Amino acid sequence: MTNKKKLIWQLPFLVLLVVGTILIVRQQQNMPYQHNKGFVFGTIYNVTYQSDKDLNEEILAALNQVDASLSMFNEQSTISKINRNEPVKPDNTFIEVFELAKKISEETGGAFDITVAPLVNAWGFGFKEGQMPDNKAVDSLLSIVGFQKIELKGGNIVKQDPRIMLDCSAIAKGYGCDRVAKLLRSRDIKNFMIEIGGEVVTSGISEKRLPWKIGVTKPTDDSLSVEQELQTVLNVTDKAMATSGNYRNFYYKDGKKYAHTIDPKTGRPVQHNILSATVLASNCATADAYATSFMVLGLDEARKVLEKHPELMVYFIYSDKNGQNAVWFSPSMKDKIVE
Repeated sequence: MTNKKKLIWQLPFLVLLVVGTILIVRQQQNMPYQHNKGFVFGTIYNVTYQSDKDLNEEILAALNQVDASLSMFNEQSTISKINRNEPVKPDNTFIEVFELAKKISEETGGAFDITVAPLVNAWGFGFKEGQMPDNKAVDSLLSIVGFQKIELKGGNIVKQDPRIMLDCSAIAKGYGCDRVAKLLRSRDIKNFMIEIGGEVVTSGISEKRLPWKIGVTKPTDDSLSVEQELQTVLNVTDKAMATSGNYRNFYYKDGKKYAHTIDPKTGRPVQHNILSATVLASNCATADAYATSFMVLGLDEARKVLEKHPELMVYFIYSDKNGQNAVWFSPSMKDKIVE
């Protein structure tokens, strides 16, 4: 009899719980998805998120903070002032990215190196055009390249040589995605997709109530980005994804093709067999930096690094010994491949 009485008393609470849950789910399903688009870091950003408020102003403010710290195209940014050896106290954004960059430099044996800026400029890919450097010029520039030649000491950047310059372009877009993701999570937004120049962070589900799916473009010589044929589609829900490839960013001179990725060790554009490196990680800055590193390392060396970092998922498109496109992906990536 006592148990029956307990059950009778509990029933209204159970009904309220069920009804409340249904109402919350229905409210969430009816909540619209916002679509924000704009220009930042010299590229386009797209942010889709489920919210009853348009947060584009806050998103742009967050991205502008990153730009004010890391953009080489912004003359007043922290990194520009450091490159000009002007007195400047590095902000928290710069410090966070600098320390992550240094860590990944160590993990990749210097394949990722933000001191590569002088070489990038010399080869004509940076913020100023340069003549094609000869061997003597490259060797001279190599003397001021190397992540070991710069450190953060007492909250200040200390260079071994004042000519050392920094370039965070291979990590800034990923970090920008992470910054926007942090903002959206702070507003209790569970479902979103952030994309800045091809780097992506996702959470939850899309408007179609499905996991987020992102395509990996088939590598073809397409510097104008006209071709958009997909190699594969990945399920990247609750992950960050970055892709690096030389097939879109290159130029020809005297009949020779020069890729945009510079090997910090040789001082020259990479000549390895990876055409496209896609990396999934817990945050986009890490994915971004490792994607660049793997382009520099080539397939065999990249796989050695991955043995020490099972948390990273990768999808490589490379040129095999017959010059044909082939694919290699980490075993953990298998479940992410949709088609």
